[in-house]
Amino acid sequence: MKATLREPEIITKNGKPVSVILPIKRYQEIMERLEDAEDVAWLKKARRKKLHYRPLEEVLAELPKK
Repeated sequence: MKATLREPEIITKNGKPVSVILPIKRYQEIMERLEDAEDVAWLKKARRKKLHYRPLEEVLAELPKK
């Protein structure tokens, strides 16, 4: 079965849109953009926080000894 959708197909129920059918490539592009937007939002939030540094010796002292 080969579909050649160029535009999204909107499925309605009782006259209201409930689903969309679109090519998988377009769906993947949308998901990638969403993930990128989430990453940018996280980065912006992280940059607003004050950085806290600890001496390397302190961090190493907390690591389990082998």
